[in-house]
Amino acid sequence: MLLLFVFSNPFAFASSQPGSSEDAQSSGGVQSIQHVIIVMQENRSTDNLFHDKKLIANGADIASYGLNSKGQRIPLAAVAMAAGYDPDHGHHSFVAMYDHGKMDGADLIPVQCDKGGCPPNPQFKYVKSSDAMPYFQMAEQYTFADRMFQTNEGASFPAHQFILSGTSAPTATSDLFAAEDVAGFLHANWDMGCAGAKNVSVRLVDPSGNESKKMFPCFEHSALTDLLDNQGISWRYYATAPNSIWTAPNAIHHIRYGPDWANVILPQTQILSDIAKGELPSVSWVTPSGQASDHPWMNSGLGPSWVASIVNAIGTSQYWNTTAIFVTWDDWGGWYDHVPPPQVLVDCKQWGCGYVYGFRVPLLVISPYAKPSYISHVNHDFGSILKFTEEVFNLPSLGYADAYADDLSDCFNFNQQPTRFRTIAAPHNAEYFLNDRTPPTPADTD
Repeated sequence: MLLLFVFSNPFAFASSQPGSSEDAQSSGGVQSIQHVIIVMQENRSTDNLFHDKKLIANGADIASYGLNSKGQRIPLAAVAMAAGYDPDHGHHSFVAMYDHGKMDGADLIPVQCDKGGCPPNPQFKYVKSSDAMPYFQMAEQYTFADRMFQTNEGASFPAHQFILSGTSAPTATSDLFAAEDVAGFLHANWDMGCAGAKNVSVRLVDPSGNESKKMFPCFEHSALTDLLDNQGISWRYYATAPNSIWTAPNAIHHIRYGPDWANVILPQTQILSDIAKGELPSVSWVTPSGQASDHPWMNSGLGPSWVASIVNAIGTSQYWNTTAIFVTWDDWGGWYDHVPPPQVLVDCKQWGCGYVYGFRVPLLVISPYAKPSYISHVNHDFGSILKFTEEVFNLPSLGYADAYADDLSDCFNFNQQPTRFRTIAAPHNAEYFLNDRTPPTPADTD
């Protein structure tokens, strides 16, 4: 079923949804949160990563088969986290899989295979349980959202812009969005942004959905970091490399060439040290190395342990009772998902026309005030995390995705007794990541 939403529709990503800001603010409890951590992982759809029998039994909407472009039912089959191949996840692949809301075009998505080739129906897979157990444990203990949609209809670079700013527009007044990963030379995605190589570019999508222009990937508009700065609220962006497509501040001119660049912290493992030393900022963005990402071609199976190490560090620290951790994935990675996202009419004049919203990605909400063992069926997107953060710190709206999103308050109960932390079991702990001297792979190259 195709869902058509315009932003004046009160049922589309609006704060008037049940369990939204009016309910949260009535108790005043959102001020119980003093620290927000946004952990961004890579390239997984909800159907692909959370094929968890306990979650499904608890009501999570996870498919066991999908439809292809020939109308055939394709059973989803298990595959390792490190799959050895990479489905495309650009805007054109979104359009193919979405197919006007029929969600039957995943088989049309190009797949880059290693020398061993790809298995049959490579897009129709889910991560085998043994590779994802730390994620399952977090989802089963805290809140798991099965209606979290990436805001954009494209790949990693614009997605990371949205989680920082609520937009990938080149300027504050533009109706265009950066739509794809950057291109221009072999490793463009490792050396891009305002301080990157000068011969790279990113395609822009217009309100009709056409990618008719391109530009050097250096933008100028407000980000959530500016709102935090204005109120003297501390923040850090933990990254592996300065010029990666996952290092969103590098593509915003006033951050890259201003004093705020000092808040971009390398390497990303520094967050574990900051927690241990009692130096956690009020708001943190955390991106992985390639090996600890969930990118199917480049990861080493470390992603669940990497995220668990952050959660465990907070859970056993002074920060547990005042922290909300959001774990999400930047895009769907080209994997099948069966839920059509809400779409903005392409002939409208409102914000987002032609490029929002994208496919489902997982969302974990981890906090002593997160509803335990709760499945959220409310529509969320990256703007929801920004809006929650704005409400915690009493900030104005950026006016981008946050202005049209809910605030995730259905995921919290600030009147409940704070949940006692239980350690997330994982193959590797914080010490492993702090002591690992393997040269990091900074980002994907597709």
